[in-house]
Amino acid sequence: MPLQTARMRVWMLMLMRIAGGLALVLSTATPVVWGADDPSGIVAVVNADPITRQTLASEATTRYGADVLDAMINRHLIFQACKQKGITITEAQVREEIMRMAGKFGLSMDAYLKLLQDERHIAPQEYSREIIWPLLALRELVASDVQVTDEEFNHAFVAQFGEAVKCRMIMVPSETTANSLREQAIRQPDQFANLAKEYSVDEASASVGGLIPPIRRNNGDTKLEDAVFALADDQISPVIQLGDQWIVLQAVRRLPAHSPQPQAMPAIREQIIDKIRDEKMRVASTELFAKLQQEAQVVKVLGDEALSKQYPGVAAIVNGQQVSMAALGNECIERHGEEVLTGEINRKVLTQALRAAKQEVTDADLQAEIARAAISYGYVTGDGKPDTETWMASMLSDGTTTRELYMRDAVWPSVALSKLVEGQVTVMEEDLRTEFEAKYGPRVEVLAVVLGDQRTAQKVWDMARNNPTDEFFGQLSEQYSIEPVSASNRGKVPPIRKNSGQAAIEREAFLLKPGELSGIIASADSYIILRCQGFTEPVVSDASAVREELSNYIHEKKLRLAMSKKFDELKESSEIDNFLVAAKREATVARAAAQQAPLSK
Repeated sequence: MPLQTARMRVWMLMLMRIAGGLALVLSTATPVVWGADDPSGIVAVVNADPITRQTLASEATTRYGADVLDAMINRHLIFQACKQKGITITEAQVREEIMRMAGKFGLSMDAYLKLLQDERHIAPQEYSREIIWPLLALRELVASDVQVTDEEFNHAFVAQFGEAVKCRMIMVPSETTANSLREQAIRQPDQFANLAKEYSVDEASASVGGLIPPIRRNNGDTKLEDAVFALADDQISPVIQLGDQWIVLQAVRRLPAHSPQPQAMPAIREQIIDKIRDEKMRVASTELFAKLQQEAQVVKVLGDEALSKQYPGVAAIVNGQQVSMAALGNECIERHGEEVLTGEINRKVLTQALRAAKQEVTDADLQAEIARAAISYGYVTGDGKPDTETWMASMLSDGTTTRELYMRDAVWPSVALSKLVEGQVTVMEEDLRTEFEAKYGPRVEVLAVVLGDQRTAQKVWDMARNNPTDEFFGQLSEQYSIEPVSASNRGKVPPIRKNSGQAAIEREAFLLKPGELSGIIASADSYIILRCQGFTEPVVSDASAVREELSNYIHEKKLRLAMSKKFDELKESSEIDNFLVAAKREATVARAAAQQAPLSK
């Protein structure tokens, strides 16, 4: 599947380009959204406390409304253009195109859609309406303007079957270096392959003496093609700039034009014409969509307080047609409803728990949490106080998260959970001792070999015992270790500390003396052999000097673990009914069954 996956990624990029970057454009079909006809309907119930569809639409619109509205505007532009020309894209056409795309990779439609979902995280319905529909719609809109001429066919035919020159290449980042290598190659043409191996930065060709695929006419870089076709066998080209690199070529031999069998020509002709047409349609589609956007009269009401009062219930006006807030809410739910609803369910669970514990989250609590986060990540002012403004700026730097959303979605849940576990976290003396040993105690410097099976481990251990030197042990690690760090560093690995979570390795390592060999240590699914090189000196000898730092660190770590455990307990003990997810799952199954029915005839 790796080759199919790679080819699919390339095709997905091409499809996005053909659609003019319209990854968010929707089809004219109404999205299947559970309860869309009932804004007051219930989408989830948490311990008998309902979450309404209206609440979900509002929350989803707050987070994703601007992006989704742009997509809906794009839909309207394409739909209006199709309507003016009497063009309709049917579900059958969309399905047929998906099957055609699947066939290009030798896959069934189901396998193709599954691969898309697994590799690109694109659901089948999303793929149909957001990529394939705009692709087909734009193709239809420009089809009458796209014709393939005989000249274009002949040009492409030569590029595929015409005369070619087999070459070697040296690629370097410096023009001066390229000129120097060219002079050497001219003096000794038979050394070109060795020069390529030694100096070329293009690893793929350097490894085979500079050989590159044959160069044909009409494949893009006219300057390069002219230079190559002007060469006789073994002749060296001038230095040619290629992007930010400089190349020198040596002609190996001419390859004559290839003439396909007459019976194959109709299929070849169709293939070449389809490829030319697709490329011309891609360009024409991009230009058409840009023109539609440029000429459109669009009024974005969403987010504009004055316009919202003037046009209540309207999200945007596209060429005189209104996009309602209700439609936008439905679209936001269709795209992001599951994710947003999960957040609302979690918020309700926490709110109920706070109420039961007679706790509340105040604004002061929220500000204190921001200050704590700023300090923990090193955002402090010159006088050691938390630099909350710089911290907040870094949290909002993606340009999509607002301060209000960050406070609601990140800060508030953290404060709520910390209040629910208040008094449950205690830093014990044993905690301080253990953490002090881990952070500041002595460490064992070792060489290591990591093996994948016990038989090989026994063989390596016997060899290490019979030749007890660091040098030989390093050679064994380089040859046998399956762990990259030890293999590449001749056995050298970071010193082993106490309380790192690898008890068996720690216990064996700290029993060793310099020069001693450990036994075979079984760890997970591997076998480890250590050779002790000595012990490091403790970084800090006085535990009291770092007591406060350690205490704060341990408290924070234990607090986060307690919060996570508490949240899991709350979710497990809550009675939650998510009707949105259940209904969408049923709709997906029903849609798949309906799509498969015609295929069985």
